[in-house]
Amino acid sequence: MDTSNEAKDLLESDTQKVEVEDGAASPKMAGMLSEEEQEELSNELAKVEEEIQTLSQVLAAKERYLAEIKRKLGITPLNELRQNLTKSWEGMTSSPAYKKTSETLSQAGQKASAAFTNVGSVITKKLEEVRNSQTFKSFEEKVENIKTKVGGNKPAGGDFGDVLNSTANAGVTEPLTEEPHLAKDEP
Repeated sequence: MDTSNEAKDLLESDTQKVEVEDGAASPKMAGMLSEEEQEELSNELAKVEEEIQTLSQVLAAKERYLAEIKRKLGITPLNELRQNLTKSWEGMTSSPAYKKTSETLSQAGQKASAAFTNVGSVITKKLEEVRNSQTFKSFEEKVENIKTKVGGNKPAGGDFGDVLNSTANAGVTEPLTEEPHLAKDEP
């Protein structure tokens, strides 16, 4: 039995149309039919149900055959998923909406970068203005006066090496000249 031809014949065959109200035949309509018409429709119903069953079996057989072919070709569900995702990604990235969105985001990023650069420049200028202002200079002088009174007349910056030497010398009170003595019992 050739199931594909049988399925094709079933799809091409003319079937009787039964008018249905709200998805179900009305009981009134069944009473208007003669016994012969009811029997004919019952037979037609059984025939259509059998055709549906046959088509379901044909579909299941085709799906098994498809799975077997894929198995022989080494196509796994994971490979199919990867291929589908790749195709979807390529389709999405080539779409006009994606390109427009990407372009817009790129422009927004460039504008944001320029804005941050401008903000940095403005802040730098303002800090220079503050540092050169009379108020800041007066404050700086007061801090220097306090520093001089507390620490003496040392130069403000100093050499890094001098600072290290003075720090190292401040902690040493006596130089070590002797080696520590070991007890005779100790190795």
